Amino acid sequence: MTVTDLSSRPGPPALVLVAHGSRDPRALSTVRALMDRVRARRPGLSVRLGHIELNEPLLPDTLAALGNSEAVLVPLLLGRGHHVKRDIPEMAAAARARIAAPLGPHPLLADTLHARLLEAGWRPRPASAVVLAAAGSRDPDARADTGRMAGLLAARLGVPVLAAYASAATPAVPDAITALRARGRQHIALASYFTAPGRFATESAAHAPWIASAPLGAHEAMADLVVHRYERALGTPVTAAA
Repeated sequence: MTVTDLSSRPGPPALVLVAHGSRDPRALSTVRALMDRVRARRPGLSVRLGHIELNEPLLPDTLAALGNSEAVLVPLLLGRGHHVKRDIPEMAAAARARIAAPLGPHPLLADTLHARLLEAGWRPRPASAVVLAAAGSRDPDARADTGRMAGLLAARLGVPVLAAYASAATPAVPDAITALRARGRQHIALASYFTAPGRFATESAAHAPWIASAPLGAHEAMADLVVHRYERALGTPVTAAA
């Protein structure tokens, strides 16, 4: 009888966080902090980072370093835009990699957005509302995803939530604020629907007439969502090898 050497069995596929990349140095530090939280949830699981552009390591370099090892790519993106549909699949075409769904929309993002609003001073007030400020995309699926996220947040907060965009789509953030004021909403908060700090998040927050929350960042619920997307891509919960 042959005794199987358990230590020789391959571990589960690596989890590769796929970040967009930013010239803002806070973005890279935020993504690394999120990566640390993910690692804490799955000790022993190989957790890597790759960027689409602007920051190192770039995703093709991360995949090359994995060689023939399997991986699951978890996009730190909030909807089904061009990066999810085209850029990431093209970069991963030669690798042994599966691609998980983008993070949004999902109830765990509503948890995170609510927490960030509370940190910024959110309290329900008469005639209050929220602008969900997102990066924007020309892809209708991406806009639909942001609209669904606005609905999830509205259900969570019990106030109107209007999706708005920093670029490439309408309404723009200032126009959304104007529209809510025309509806009699006097206390309008801005929820930053961005994974990490950057130019669009900063520009959007500058328009806030009341409070503006911080981006989603390395919140605990974000780490839970990353692991959830990874496991859904595999089709089963994973216990990492020790």
